[in-house]
Amino acid sequence: MLMKRYINIVFIILIFAISSVQADNVKEGKKLAFDRKKGNCLACHQIGNGELAGNNGPPLIAMEARFPNRIDLFNQIWDATKNNPNSFMPPFGKHGVITKDEINKILEYLYTL
Repeated sequence: MLMKRYINIVFIILIFAISSVQADNVKEGKKLAFDRKKGNCLACHQIGNGELAGNNGPPLIAMEARFPNRIDLFNQIWDATKNNPNSFMPPFGKHGVITKDEINKILEYLYTL
């Protein structure tokens, strides 16, 4: 009985820790997406509460529905020209503008939209 209680407490602590990390990643992802020296998504895309949004790219809404497979959106940000050589979107990852870890944080944010 005591062991079961201990396992439940550890499980609850892990859930809170994971939730906290995910919240931090979403916050950092938004910061990166809006950062003009990093993601700079607002240069081309409309995003919910972003200011001075561009209109060259599609609005960033319903991202999880549009990209149910995370790797597809990751690859789009890493190098959109791989699937579409004429893409207007810069290959952010391929050119080293943002790292894989930063792209994953941006994805965490985008999937909240």
